[in-house]
Parts: sequence; C-alpha cells; structure tokens
Amino acid sequence: MHVPLWLALLVVGYLGVKLIRPPWWLIAVLLGGFLLADSVLAPAINSFIK
Repeated sequence: MHVPLWLALLVVGYLGVKLIRPPWWLIAVLLGGFLLADSVLAPAINSFIK
C-alpha cells in the first residue's frame, strides 16, 4: 500500500489536533516555522540565529 506523504501528514496532523488539542499559537508557530524553513528568508534567519 502506497500512501503519499502529504496525505499521511494531513491525517496525523488532523488526529493530533483532534485528540491532543494543542493551543492555536503552537500550531501557528510550528506551521510558520515549517513554511519559513523552505523560503528565501531561510538563510537570513539561519545566520541571525547562529
């Protein structure tokens, strides 16, 4: 059985939010960090942190 990665992440994310109920700001920080890591701003953020 082959499941696309995006579908598996969507299901795990949905179940995690439904069952664990993390605060909305934690979801925003994690999703925002994930999206920023693959953006053009990533090198600037990396040099700022290190």
